[in-house]
Amino acid sequence: MSRDLVSYVVEEGIAVVTINHPPANALDNKTTCELDEVFEELAKDEAVKTVVLTGSGEKIFVAGADISLFPQMGQKEGEEFSQELQGVFDKIEGLEKVVICAVNGMALGGGCELAMACDIRIASESAKFGQPEVNLGVIPGAGGTQRLPRLVSKGKAKELIFTGDMITASEAKEIGLVDRIAPKGEAVSEAKNMAKKIMEKGPIAIKYAKKAIDEGVNMTLNEGLKLEKKLFGELFTTEDQKEGAKAFLEKRKAQFKGR
Repeated sequence: MSRDLVSYVVEEGIAVVTINHPPANALDNKTTCELDEVFEELAKDEAVKTVVLTGSGEKIFVAGADISLFPQMGQKEGEEFSQELQGVFDKIEGLEKVVICAVNGMALGGGCELAMACDIRIASESAKFGQPEVNLGVIPGAGGTQRLPRLVSKGKAKELIFTGDMITASEAKEIGLVDRIAPKGEAVSEAKNMAKKIMEKGPIAIKYAKKAIDEGVNMTLNEGLKLEKKLFGELFTTEDQKEGAKAFLEKRKAQFKGR
């Protein structure tokens, strides 16, 4: 299958992934398959240290699923469609490398769910977010009912999903859905700057920190603390830990090698 809806370029260890499916960057089958394929490649590409995910243009990040597919779908097709999207988004969330989402426009339905599957969300001040699926007589099916209440309060998640209302980038930041707001047109640049900062740190430590947070959040506090203790201890077997401590004591910048 030729790949012309999702592409990426690697710049100094940062893979900038762009969804380019005008006019709305809708997540139809081909777009979803290409997104899955790209993240499969990124997982194996050792030259890639961090990932920035965005949509083409300044008005729309991803407007959601391709609604034209819905009229002919039955229960079986609906479950398969949901499973396909959930599978790709799980792969994005589970990537060992940090994924920063640069939301440059509207992130609605599947677009909002895609953003939530990333580690960090940076939104243009003109961006908007929403889960409007109830307007179509369905519910979010790509993780929205599960990831949204884990990012914001359960009540706020219910409000957004039950009403289908859109919210601004500033409102999204207030409730914890967005982590940082960038001036219009600068979300990708802001995301790349953050990626560069992260890449200066110990790569194994970043990977373990992500693992501890992502797995620990679904554990009891006691279980999460045990996981943290295990990963913390394992890091003392790495060359990077020795270099980090030595550099600190010598008042110089650490030269991490990912070993």
